[in-house]
Amino acid sequence: MLNFSENIQSKSKLISRRMFILSSIKIAVFVTIISRLFYLQISENIKWRSLSDRNRLREWKTIPQRGTIEDYFGNKIAKNTQVFQLHMIPEDVPNIEELFFRLTRIIDFNEKKKRNLLKRLKKRKPWEPIIISDNLSWEEFSRLNLLLHEIPGIKPVVALARQYMDESSSSHIIGYVSNASVKDLENSKLLREINVPGLKTGKNGLEKNLNESMIGQPGLQRFEVNAFGKRIKELKLIQGIPGKDFKTTLDQEVQKFSSKLIKDSSGSICVMDIYTGDIVTMVSSPTFDSNKFVHGISLKDWESLLKNEKKPLLNKSLSGLYPPGSTIKPIVALSALENEIVSSKFVVKCKGSIELYGQTYHCWKDKGHGYMSLRSAIKQSCDVYFYEISRRLGIDRMSITAKKFGLGKKVLENFIEEKSGIVPNTKWKLQNIGKGWVLGETLISGIGQGYFQSTPLQLCLMMAQLANGGYEIKPRIIDDKYALQPITQAWREEFYNKKNNLDLPNPVIKKLYKNEENIKFVLDALYGATNEPMGTSYRSRLTKKNYTFAGKTGTSQVKTITPEQRKLKLKNKDMVYEDRDHALFVGFAPYKNPRYAISVVIEHGGTGSSAAAPVAKKVIKKILDRHELRKKYQLDLFQGV
Repeated sequence: MLNFSENIQSKSKLISRRMFILSSIKIAVFVTIISRLFYLQISENIKWRSLSDRNRLREWKTIPQRGTIEDYFGNKIAKNTQVFQLHMIPEDVPNIEELFFRLTRIIDFNEKKKRNLLKRLKKRKPWEPIIISDNLSWEEFSRLNLLLHEIPGIKPVVALARQYMDESSSSHIIGYVSNASVKDLENSKLLREINVPGLKTGKNGLEKNLNESMIGQPGLQRFEVNAFGKRIKELKLIQGIPGKDFKTTLDQEVQKFSSKLIKDSSGSICVMDIYTGDIVTMVSSPTFDSNKFVHGISLKDWESLLKNEKKPLLNKSLSGLYPPGSTIKPIVALSALENEIVSSKFVVKCKGSIELYGQTYHCWKDKGHGYMSLRSAIKQSCDVYFYEISRRLGIDRMSITAKKFGLGKKVLENFIEEKSGIVPNTKWKLQNIGKGWVLGETLISGIGQGYFQSTPLQLCLMMAQLANGGYEIKPRIIDDKYALQPITQAWREEFYNKKNNLDLPNPVIKKLYKNEENIKFVLDALYGATNEPMGTSYRSRLTKKNYTFAGKTGTSQVKTITPEQRKLKLKNKDMVYEDRDHALFVGFAPYKNPRYAISVVIEHGGTGSSAAAPVAKKVIKKILDRHELRKKYQLDLFQGV
């Protein structure tokens, strides 16, 4: 009986232990489940909700709307146009090779584009969208939308792309946009912050220099999608902030006209308002089509631009450096008069050359000009006369006057590619070449040769400040009526009352001369150079009173003329292209009550009288024909200041 009782107690304890173990296991399982549920729903709530939303929701940044660029009259030069793009999210693509195969049958997607895309994929995160094509046709875009449920991971997008209304005449000024490169992102904090697939950034010209103001801020689109990634409905739209629009001082009609005049040459045409500093036209030739860069220029087109010996990618108006040649003579004459080195009646006999310390310095006219006064020397561009007054003047005083009138320094603030040029003097040579100045270098500097280097825009500014009576102006290409308010007010008398004698109430305007009569004398001599027989640009004159202009031709040597060439009397047209002289012309119009200054440079054009002056004549007529229209806009502008 005792054994039976003990047996029952033993079994009872065993059952109790097992029940305890089972209960513990149940409790442990329950706690584990509760803990897991807590972990998933509370601790990891954000993560799993995000993943869930990611399957159901899609967010895309939209490319910001870039600001437009207009000419002075509101005509669009650079604007935005609608394009169709194809984006891909790599991590949403189950089979990349299958996707590529499908795309080859729907859009233009060849093996070369495939290899390029694979290279780009290696450099991007799998969740970052990448553009497969940024310029689809409407037919391709429609087919993609129709078959979207069969091709996971891709997204047809309607976007904006840059369009340049005139393919060539303003390309160097406006520049172009293209895809933001790694270097662009490294150099710009703004680009890193707003970087979205398909973002374009300015590469040169105004597009680059005004990039941060024009680029804008991206928007955001949020959609609900189905299992195939196809949009069901739009849940949220945050509009982007458009970039700032800019208006230039350019007259696009004159731009096109000027570009056509020199399309077969290499050179530049610049026109400037001599009072406001507005750049009316600035053309560089040869040029290029900015639109080709927007969606990626082809290798063939890129190589043709690089290999072209006339350098179409170079903005010659700002970056081309040329000896000013005889266009510097008005400045040399003014400097000599201002420093009282000679009078206007000083006479020199030109025999065709002079000798100095065993070196012969030639005049362009072999047999010489005979007796020359200062006015006739400017008019006929006598080199011997300017050798003599340069010798008396000295390079340092000549340099000071040249710099006053705009040579040797940048003209604009909006172009990082602009070059400063060189106005030599004794200190410059010692610092840059390590040698002392010699007298012979002064002589050739007096005719714009030697170390002198100027851009066409600098020459235009030089003439503008002579033509307005010798007052400093601040050239501009962006038309901001408040940017130059002091100058605007100072010249108000000229705009409203059309006085011949300028009233300058504002001390901000700086005089560049000592004696006003010296400026008048130089301008009168330039009238003779264009409008009187024997003048170097006489054949290019305009006889109608309203079109009468004045100016100075220039011919700058690119190679020293050898004694053999002098004996043969070779003309520029008989030489190979690379050995021909550059042709230049600077002038202002109209002669009475002048308003515009012009510079023309034709590389290897021969002589200024034969190549540059005839071009300037046509541009000046075009400018003056449009003067009343421009004046109306200017008056409207200044009435609002």
